[in-house]
Amino acid sequence: MFEFVLPIQAVFLALALDLLFGDPKWLYARITHPIVWIGDLISALEARLYRPDGQIFLGAVLVAVTVSLCALFGVLVTWLGAMSGQGWIVTGIVGSIFLAARSLHDHVRAVADGLSQGLDGDLEAGREAVSHIVGRDASQLDEAGVSRAALESLAENFSDGVVSPLFWFLLAGLPGLLAYKAVNTLDSMIGHRNERYLSFGRAAARLDDLANWPGARITGLLLCLGALLMPGVRVGAAWAVMWRDHGKHASPNAGWPEAAMAGALGVALAGPRSYNNEVTEGPWLGDGEVATADIDRGCALYRWTCAVILLALLTAVLL
Repeated sequence: MFEFVLPIQAVFLALALDLLFGDPKWLYARITHPIVWIGDLISALEARLYRPDGQIFLGAVLVAVTVSLCALFGVLVTWLGAMSGQGWIVTGIVGSIFLAARSLHDHVRAVADGLSQGLDGDLEAGREAVSHIVGRDASQLDEAGVSRAALESLAENFSDGVVSPLFWFLLAGLPGLLAYKAVNTLDSMIGHRNERYLSFGRAAARLDDLANWPGARITGLLLCLGALLMPGVRVGAAWAVMWRDHGKHASPNAGWPEAAMAGALGVALAGPRSYNNEVTEGPWLGDGEVATADIDRGCALYRWTCAVILLALLTAVLL
C-alpha cells in the first residue's frame, strides 16, 4: 500500500547530491531548470489574472493555483517513485534539484575571486559577480560594500535556498518541498513593494514570510553551531548579536541568519543600500569593518554549518 512517508534517507541523499554536484552546467545547458518552469507558470497565470482592480484577491488566486499545482506534481513524483520500488532514491534525486547549497557557495566564492584578481584586486569583477546574487545596485559599491553584500546574500539565501527547503522536505516530503519552492519563486517575481505588485503580490509576500519563519530561525541557530566548530570565529558573539540585532532588519526573517553571520565574523552587515538609484536607509547588524577576506571566512562558516546539517541527517539515517 502506498504511503506518503518520507524516509530520512531521501533528505540526506538530496543534500549530499546537491553539495557534491550542485546544478550541473552541462545538464542545464540542454534542459530548462524546473525552477524556470515554475517561473513560466507564474508569468502565464499573471498574464491572465492581473487586473487594475481586485488585485489582492486575484493575486491570492495566482498563489493558490501555483502552489497547488507544484504540490500535486510532488505527489505524482512521489507516487511514481514508490511504484518503482526505489521511492527514497527517486525522491532524493528529484529533491536535490530544488536545493541550492553548492550553487550558493560557488556564487559567493566567485565574488571573493573577482575582488582578488590581479595584484590589487579587481573591484569591477567583484561588482559584476555580486550583481548576480543581490538585487541592489552594485555599480557604486566599494570593496567593503561588495563584500558585505556577498555575506548578506550568503546568510539570507542559506535560509531560503537550503535550510527552509530542507525543513519543508522533512515535514511534508516532496510535495512540501515543491510547494515551498513555488512560494519562494512567487515572492521573487511578484512579491515586490511597487505600484504593480503592492496589492497583487501581497499574498505571495505574506505567504513567503510565513513559509520562511521557521527556517530563518533554525538557520541562525545552525550558524551558531557552525561557529562553535569553526576555529577563529566567535560563537558567543554569533549568539549575542543574533538575539540583539535580528529585529532591526526590515524583513521579519532575514535578520536571524544575517545577524548570526555578522556576530560570528565580527563584522557589520545590512545598513544603507541602493535600489534603482534610491538609497534605502537601514540599521546595522553587528559591529566591525568588512573586508574581502571575510567572504572566505563566511564561506568557511557556511561549509562547517552544512557539515552540521549533513551529520545530523546521517545520524538520523543510522539510527
